Amino acid sequence: MPDSPAALPARRTERRASGKHRRALLPRRALAALSDAPRDPLAIIDGQNATRLPELIPLRTERMSASPFAFYRGTAAIMAADLAAEPHTGILVPSCGDAHVANFGFYASPQRTLVFDLNDFDEAAWAPWEWDLKRLIASIVIAGASNGRAEDIVGKAVVTATRSYALAMRTAAKASPLQRYYAHFEASAGTGDMHPESRSVLDRAIAHARKRTGERASRKLTQADPDGRLRFVERPPTMRALEPARRALQTELIERYLRTASADIRLLLRHYTAVDSIRRVVGVGSVGTRCALSLFQDGDGNALILQSKQAGPSVLEQYGGIAQPAELVELTADLGEGGRVVAMQRILQALSDPFLGSLRHTGEEFGELELYVRQFHDMKGGIEIEEIEDEPFVTYSRACAVTLARAHAQSPRAAEVSGYLGDGTRVGEALLDWGRGYAERSHADYTVFTARAEMSVEGMP
Repeated sequence: MPDSPAALPARRTERRASGKHRRALLPRRALAALSDAPRDPLAIIDGQNATRLPELIPLRTERMSASPFAFYRGTAAIMAADLAAEPHTGILVPSCGDAHVANFGFYASPQRTLVFDLNDFDEAAWAPWEWDLKRLIASIVIAGASNGRAEDIVGKAVVTATRSYALAMRTAAKASPLQRYYAHFEASAGTGDMHPESRSVLDRAIAHARKRTGERASRKLTQADPDGRLRFVERPPTMRALEPARRALQTELIERYLRTASADIRLLLRHYTAVDSIRRVVGVGSVGTRCALSLFQDGDGNALILQSKQAGPSVLEQYGGIAQPAELVELTADLGEGGRVVAMQRILQALSDPFLGSLRHTGEEFGELELYVRQFHDMKGGIEIEEIEDEPFVTYSRACAVTLARAHAQSPRAAEVSGYLGDGTRVGEALLDWGRGYAERSHADYTVFTARAEMSVEGMP
């Protein structure tokens, strides 16, 4: 007797109705509530610092102290812990974990077109859909306040972003899974319909991103020896030579990466020889993790730079307490946290870097290293949201929200999210209240953080 056929997934209308019914369990207005649970944000920062290179902790502190928005960028773990103490919808989707406005931007697709998408996945895992949206909303409020933008403009940006997210989720839920998978956003698409101010900002950002190629990076970061061999140029504190033992390890890690790269990338890299490596500091929240650049050169002087970056547990799991799907747990056990970052990036990004790869190393001297690898500066760029005028500010916030919805819509539960949201009006009002409250909380954390940093500096001999 043949096996019974597997049951088909629930219909879209059934899943949408299920999401709508969740409003009874968690009314949309309840998304405005901030948890009043006990919290110790500095302890979370200190816990992260304890696992990082101690000589880089002062630089991390300096970068996070630069502004309330810079501080917010470095506190995904604090926010995950705060969100864990709040009620949530329970509708889990693949999530960025750090979806603030500065983690969206441009990069080159394998087809060499410029696309707009999420561009940071260190914290990516599965989580309630609203956690990413809340991180985005709070970043809009904090970035808006950074240059004294009027409250009504910030409010408009938040409500517009939320309604755009809801509409994009509804549209995606009506599409087939294959259509959602192939959807992506060309950087210049639709610019003709934009307000002139928004179009001007976007055009400038696109032009800047197109200049940020790997070839340009190699010209800026390297110099040639008399024999024509390229070398990285030290620029302390952000670029420092590796100590001999780590330099030897980096060479070994490169070989290990090459063994796990796809066949086309392995063949491509046979045109090159690894000639140098250097430690490089990146980001705000990532400062102190082990990050390095590896330089490859062919016989005609052409260069290629790959970046390896240490990966730790996702804050969504570590501080947010979200149990991950068995498939991701098994993948992480097999490939390490770097494998998790790569897997989630490929899920969340419409078009990903073909050089993406991961590796892990265990040794007595450096302990266990879990890394992921990507190409360095392949037309990567973004928009400085703190510096743009009001009209582009609202437009950019909306673009980030729509892009986030495209990523979340890869989940089979996209229709549930859409059913819960409705048209996004009520959720937008709730998240505006929540975002304002969280911005105040984050600013208070920033004040305490910078006060402690100043005391530490004053206490130095």
